[in-house]
Amino acid sequence: MTVQETTDNVEKALEEIRPFLISDGGNIKLLSIENNIVKVQLEGACTGCSVNQMTLKNGVEATIKKYAPQIEEVINVA
Repeated sequence: MTVQETTDNVEKALEEIRPFLISDGGNIKLLSIENNIVKVQLEGACTGCSVNQMTLKNGVEATIKKYAPQIEEVINVA
């Protein structure tokens, strides 16, 4: 898979997740993809949410891996 295809697939995954985050007053932004590690930034209400790590791993990372199985990890960059 090319870098562009990976980026497109990660963006598709984020588009699937984004409505749930927005409904809770948050959002997510893709910062970069390096060595199969996706760096994102949680925004709005997500930044101070006590369950944001669980959301990141169980929601965001799982959905991204569905679209781009080669992704190893998703990290929130504050």
